[in-house]
Amino acid sequence: MTSPAGPPPTGSGGGEQKRLKLLAVTACPTGIAHTYMAAEKLAQAAESRGIDMKVETQGSIGAENVLDDNDVKHADGVIVAADKDVDLSRFAGKRVLTVGVAEGIRHPEQLIERVLSAPVHAEGGAPKAPATGGGKERSVGYKALMNGVSYMIPFVVVGGLLIAISLSLGGHTDPSGGLVIPKDSFWMDVNNIGVIGFTLMVPILSGYIAYAIGDRPALVPGMIGGWIANTGELYDSKAGAGFIGAIVTGFLAGYLVLWIKKIKVPKFAQPIMPIIVIPIVATTALGLFFIYVIGKPISWVFENLTDWLSGMTGTSAILLGAILGLMIAFDMGGPVNKTAFLFGAGLIATGNQTVMGMCAAAIPVMPLGQGLATLIRKRLYTEQERETGFASLFMGCFGISEGAIPFAAARPAQVIPANMLGGAVAGAIAGVAGVEDAVPHGGPIVAVLGAVSGVPMFFVAVVIGSVVTALTTVALVDVSERRRRGEATVASGTAVSEPALVGAGVGAPGAGGAVAREGVGELAVTAVPAQSGRSEGGADGTAAGPDEPEAESGDIAGEVLSGHLTGQTVTVALDSEDKESAIREMAELLARSGRVADVDQLVATALRREAQGTTGLGEEIAIPHAKTDAVTAPVVGFARSAEGVEWGSLDGTKARLVFMIAVPEAAAGDEHLRILALLSRQLMDAGFRERLLAAPDAAAVLGVLREVG
Repeated sequence: MTSPAGPPPTGSGGGEQKRLKLLAVTACPTGIAHTYMAAEKLAQAAESRGIDMKVETQGSIGAENVLDDNDVKHADGVIVAADKDVDLSRFAGKRVLTVGVAEGIRHPEQLIERVLSAPVHAEGGAPKAPATGGGKERSVGYKALMNGVSYMIPFVVVGGLLIAISLSLGGHTDPSGGLVIPKDSFWMDVNNIGVIGFTLMVPILSGYIAYAIGDRPALVPGMIGGWIANTGELYDSKAGAGFIGAIVTGFLAGYLVLWIKKIKVPKFAQPIMPIIVIPIVATTALGLFFIYVIGKPISWVFENLTDWLSGMTGTSAILLGAILGLMIAFDMGGPVNKTAFLFGAGLIATGNQTVMGMCAAAIPVMPLGQGLATLIRKRLYTEQERETGFASLFMGCFGISEGAIPFAAARPAQVIPANMLGGAVAGAIAGVAGVEDAVPHGGPIVAVLGAVSGVPMFFVAVVIGSVVTALTTVALVDVSERRRRGEATVASGTAVSEPALVGAGVGAPGAGGAVAREGVGELAVTAVPAQSGRSEGGADGTAAGPDEPEAESGDIAGEVLSGHLTGQTVTVALDSEDKESAIREMAELLARSGRVADVDQLVATALRREAQGTTGLGEEIAIPHAKTDAVTAPVVGFARSAEGVEWGSLDGTKARLVFMIAVPEAAAGDEHLRILALLSRQLMDAGFRERLLAAPDAAAVLGVLREVG
């Protein structure tokens, strides 16, 4: 929320012109190259104009050069160049200009001019999305959804794993109650703790969606609205609306709070608006709206679906199984899921156990399929998503379908259809095979504990359904990302960043506000500590090129970029004329280090990364990169092209300075991120680039690169 303001202060009252003081924040979803390049560009532009500027960077290794209250107090304006949400509440009363991070790289001078007439950020205003034209920017709605998902994930994982552990170690089958844990036992206490985690995950999802839209005043109505959505008893439904209801209440709460904020109130009432008036009004309005307006249709759907299913008990087993599988997979704990589950559970007492067998086969498909998808196509998922995928696999084995909710909430248009397809396949196979389940529970655990008849076909149904879900998810997400990147490139003519997931620029507490993900021109990975600095020259039978001298062994030791880049991986003559050939030539250059196990795989991985978006950063720089087990340790190479290679860079320049970075899949630690951050900053120095271009040989290049630190 912003408001017009008068001109910025230009005098100190003593007739002497005041030196302008500006602040800036740069950030992007992955927080490496673009973050630091924008920071350097802004700082250089300010210095050339005699303006004092302090720039805070929110990178993958945390916030650096953090702006304190004193900085803000004396600032004449704030530039936020970011492709992720940045908390603007600390800048209340200051002129704030928000743009995409690419604008900070391409037009820093214009931003400095624009911030002097930017609107003043009002206290309690919600963070604004960066202006268009500064690179691809995810919508406010998408980032709000990712904010809710990122805070929800720990509750899903902790709650789900505790429930699974308590069931596996303390539970037993009971025809009347599914998997039962003895009351007053230790494992029942563990189970109860897990149930609390699961109970909280829905209001947490709703609350933090609302928070991302309407800031702190929206948190309470969002959470209470989510609790109401998940508590069907409040609106006469046997099942709550689940995570889909939470998404609805989250957005309703956020935008309701934004609307209330626009209402003009007397000055004496303004201090109590964000802490008393807005939360109370929004919570009451949203709660009553859900109970009396939204809740009734949910209850109607539950009742009519139950009646409809009852009329299908005599139909084809394959059709009934497919329908039950679709319903089980649709909302994972919501009214549609609960209808199918309770329908199957209710028929057990009548002696019909085949319907529950269909449900039991479909129940684990969603978490198993989504977990498998993170293993099949790792590049489509963030590190946090991949970790959630492992937990999802574990929960799927115990019939906890909610393990897939984080994926469905993050990408509903892709994940929910994939879940439903896999669930339908599993249910249909179980129906045809006549699988029976004697307890109202699902997943492999019930078969292991002896509650399922037709065990082999039960597992066949689960495996096939899970594979269908995984492959469909990967295909739909891949198509969606390609379409989005294509549209963004046509619309803006600039490189685009991949989303953050469980992220989109927002993360769980303590994560610096970002969920790491690969972005354009950036490598959101971590690396193991460098191997001993020295690479054994010629140890792998590969020597330096005949036309360039190899650096002295002393230059190869871990003194240049912490040993990731050595004289063996430097050339001043890149012969390739196109990007694909250049990447292969760079991969062969990295192979000199002895750290590349498979050159072809390294090339293929790097090219797949390029297909997501160019790694050309502008200023005649490109940093292709790959995270792959084709390398045994982190390695960096540098090559210089006399004519330049067309790389699709932000500013249209051909790449003459090419750095290639490769790290293994299992890399750990942040040393490599530190080097990337330092390198990105240094490359914004025109003098540094000129020295790299002028260096006559590999040894001279290494000497220049020592300036990086």
